[in-house]
Amino acid sequence: MKRELVLVIDFGGQYNQLVARRVRESNVYCEIYSYKVAMQKIKELNPKGIILTGGPNSCYEEGAATCEKELFECGVPVLGLCYGAQLMQYVLGGNVEAAPTREYGKTEIVVDITSPLFSNVSEKTVCWMSHNDYISALAPGFKSVAHSDECPVAACENREKNLYGIQFHPEVLHTAEGKKMLRNFVIDVCGCSGDWKMDFFVEESIKAIREKVGDGKVLCALSGGVDSSVAAVLLSKAIGNQLTCV
Repeated sequence: MKRELVLVIDFGGQYNQLVARRVRESNVYCEIYSYKVAMQKIKELNPKGIILTGGPNSCYEEGAATCEKELFECGVPVLGLCYGAQLMQYVLGGNVEAAPTREYGKTEIVVDITSPLFSNVSEKTVCWMSHNDYISALAPGFKSVAHSDECPVAACENREKNLYGIQFHPEVLHTAEGKKMLRNFVIDVCGCSGDWKMDFFVEESIKAIREKVGDGKVLCALSGGVDSSVAAVLLSKAIGNQLTCV
């Protein structure tokens, strides 16, 4: 079975690993790459969709993490989250500036339930906001599909080009229907089949380890943390007595 891929582009936000987890919980494989990844690499990976994460900066500041305009013109659905949504608008000709009122915490928003992002989502739903800037003017071709009392663009879309932005954080549990929104993007917008399982990743990882190690020996420094423990288990399953843990 050919593996479908969704790319999560990391702009330095605190929830980026959680974004990837939510995608995988929708039975879609994803990988995280730095925002510095080259467009050529993205094209080679041939993703079904791209998600831009949150980040700590203001996208209009000099030296802020950014991306090429070409990312939004390559025919792949893109979803921007918080900073990612602001960056999408800024790069494509919209306006982002300091918000008159900062939003932080649980916030009720009103969504356009005709948007693919909000299929089977309640018209009024609670989300988790955490932003100092806001989208004050949308880029050409976009429309607002969600708002709160303080934020006129809590979500936006250019459905013709499959470009979407969400100002809040659907990946956290505080957003009541966030999992549903992310699933709507990867399944309905990106067209992923949703038949990937974590078991497939384990099988592929074991196969890759065996091919790389061959007849060699491996020394694994095991700290007892999650990362080293998972690595040790995979190595043990792949190469058995060729492994020494210390």
